[in-house]
Amino acid sequence: MTAIAALRSFEQGTAEYDALLSRLTRRGESDLDRVEPAVREILSAVRSEGDAGLKRYVERFEKRLPKAWLERDYGGEAALAGLPKPVAEALLEGAARIRRYHQRQAESLGGFEYTEQGVTLGSRVTPLARVGVYAPGGKARYPSSVLMCAVPAQVAGVTEIIVASPDTSPEVRAACHLAGVHALLDAGGAQAIAALAYGTESVPRVDKIVGPGNIYVAAAKRLVFGEVDIDSIAGPSEILVVADSSADPVLIAADLLSQAEHDEAAYPLLVTSDASLVPRVQAELTRQLSDLPRKAIADASVSSNGFALVVADRDGLVAVANQLAAEHVAVHTVEPRALADRILRAGAIFVGSMTPEAAGDYLAGPSHVLPTGGAARYGAPLGVYDFVSRTSIIDYEPSALIAQGPKITAFARAEGLEAHARAVEFRTLTKS
Repeated sequence: MTAIAALRSFEQGTAEYDALLSRLTRRGESDLDRVEPAVREILSAVRSEGDAGLKRYVERFEKRLPKAWLERDYGGEAALAGLPKPVAEALLEGAARIRRYHQRQAESLGGFEYTEQGVTLGSRVTPLARVGVYAPGGKARYPSSVLMCAVPAQVAGVTEIIVASPDTSPEVRAACHLAGVHALLDAGGAQAIAALAYGTESVPRVDKIVGPGNIYVAAAKRLVFGEVDIDSIAGPSEILVVADSSADPVLIAADLLSQAEHDEAAYPLLVTSDASLVPRVQAELTRQLSDLPRKAIADASVSSNGFALVVADRDGLVAVANQLAAEHVAVHTVEPRALADRILRAGAIFVGSMTPEAAGDYLAGPSHVLPTGGAARYGAPLGVYDFVSRTSIIDYEPSALIAQGPKITAFARAEGLEAHARAVEFRTLTKS
């Protein structure tokens, strides 16, 4: 049976177009409240019962019971050696490129210090002590997510990296080895997030949890934020292809499907200045879907969330891209870099028709953990900067405090904080 996914088209200047664009800008609104009661129950149980609570929910939801919760000798080197050569070489190359990119990123993180008028000020940057990385199981195995999360943490100098992933595959164990992961937590879902956030008899508490997951994982991360830091609340994957009349419908359809096959809830979106391109892309989607192994998932994604927005010109392409602030933006236009430079809100931009989004998922170098649902308006890709803390350094010479004292005390008393003012005056009035 040939799959027929409807890429619905809307033209700028119509009420339907305006309504769709407005709805898409709110696509980050999630249904986490629906699962929150169940997630709260899991978090509470693991927090109060430790390993016993973790055991109960792993048995209930994962239908299995690991021999050990935390593996420090997880056989990653042996797993890498046992992989087919093309897979092992891909993992090695991916790890090397991701590490090189993030080493460059680390060079820009340095703290600073300067002295003016007797006051030495600075910013000290230090790596986090312990980080948890969530690597999904379920619909697919993601060794790439391990590399994209754990390598930046390793480059940042994190002391201990723990990956939580249920019933890990050899590929995931090999990726853990290449990324310098110290231990594997053999659990998934909200129960794994709870163990990482609160700690159990077997699992040490972490300082930050990163990595994508399903709606239960997302809800759990939102609820434990404050106990630990998190990277973001990840929603369904998404891609916005920006195309003009020069674009190849075969490549556009391929890029759309590369995200659609992730999840039925993924967003494969197209904005184009050439209305005639839409039916040609539609025909290619139908053709390429026909023999796609994950056809049912991709078809559901395109049918539910596949849209084409038709705009008047190049300015319209840029305006839509900036308004949607998509996770992945693929630019298929003439002079693609010039257009890409005008797109200011995106998780990652793939410049030109020879730069597939899949390259960013696996081998290019930047982390593929990106803001979704329009969060690129304020968010950023996961990077080395997510695995450090910053401390301000303030060091006054006595003469400097004496000089600034009247202004500090005036400020404090303006806010009604007399003890603040006296804390300065006790130091300065007897010395001036």
